[in-house]
Amino acid sequence: FIAGYWVRPKQLSPEVIRQAILIMGLAIAFQWPVSFYSGGLMGLQRQVLLNTINTVVATIRWCGAALVLWLVSPTIYAFFFWQILVSLLHVLMTSLFLWRSLPATGKRSAFQGRIIFGVWRFAAGMSGITVLAALLTQTDKIILSKMLSLEMFGYYTLAGMIAMTLYRLIGPVFLAVYPRFTQLVELNNQEALKHLYHKACQFMSVLILPAAAVIAFFSYEILLLWTGNPVTAKNTYMLASILIIGTALNGLMNIPYALQLAHGWTRLTFYVNLVSVILLVPLTMFMAWKYGAVGASFVWVILNSGYVIIAIQFMHRRLLTGEKWIWYGKDVGIPMLVALATAGVCKFVAGGESLSQLMSVLILILISAVTLGVTAIMTPTTRNFVFNQLMKLKLTYGN
Repeated sequence: FIAGYWVRPKQLSPEVIRQAILIMGLAIAFQWPVSFYSGGLMGLQRQVLLNTINTVVATIRWCGAALVLWLVSPTIYAFFFWQILVSLLHVLMTSLFLWRSLPATGKRSAFQGRIIFGVWRFAAGMSGITVLAALLTQTDKIILSKMLSLEMFGYYTLAGMIAMTLYRLIGPVFLAVYPRFTQLVELNNQEALKHLYHKACQFMSVLILPAAAVIAFFSYEILLLWTGNPVTAKNTYMLASILIIGTALNGLMNIPYALQLAHGWTRLTFYVNLVSVILLVPLTMFMAWKYGAVGASFVWVILNSGYVIIAIQFMHRRLLTGEKWIWYGKDVGIPMLVALATAGVCKFVAGGESLSQLMSVLILILISAVTLGVTAIMTPTTRNFVFNQLMKLKLTYGN
């Protein structure tokens, strides 16, 4: 049904698409056990080990895919079969390292149902959030695969891939902060929790907002360097700029989300996601019908703006009351304005001159460094960190 009636292919036959979807489904199925075992490592605060595993697997996944397409078979089947093999490797690695990381108890391992019954409410809430999050991130693609041509849908998917790269920065911070939040909540240390919350929020802002601002302002240049195809860059850059803004807003909510989970409070995120899913379908269909792929991209920004503007209000009525305006001001507002202003000025100064590929790469690296540096200096937590490090260097080498 999907291959024959839903997508609108121009180059590939329905049979090729059908088989690709079957293989893709098998590759996706391996992600559940990976998430399960990764959660165990995160709970043991083995974030460095988990990040190492993920880095190794990601390198094997994409470098290996390139080699398979080049040396074995340049087909969609070869690509997805490789994804299945790497996903299986990912499952084996995470399960093995989790098992070895568990503390020895001197007792034989056995399934204990009472442990699950003790946390069933939290587990049910997390399951609901996970399902709704999957719908939020995939429903637009299902709708647009029907409403757009396969070519335009490909451009939208490429733009989405660029926007999703921000999660490479977001994920490790969340994984590092969440277990510590849980520990502080159990100890009822509100002052330390408040301090870590603002520190983590500001660090997250400095990490993702400069990157998002540079990609938003220089999406055409980045796509042209990456693909080497002016047509692809022209059809994709606006979509990438819009989607990266929505993803950055979503990333800002990850630390507040970790705070909610540390308190065992899943209801707020569940209902926020539920409302978002209900709004997502009609909004995406209307915007795509009226404005095409660009209009559909704005739905992601609208939904995540709602998280930042509305959801944070409800959260701070219950958790860390009185800290809301610090979040809007110091934690998010300052780094956002500085990152946008710095990247915008760099865009104006850089102009639209045609440069060599090497020079374009060097200029983008310089602009990224400047945007990150200025944002870090203007944000309290990172500014203090930078100045403290400079003072240590001065004391170490100044004498």
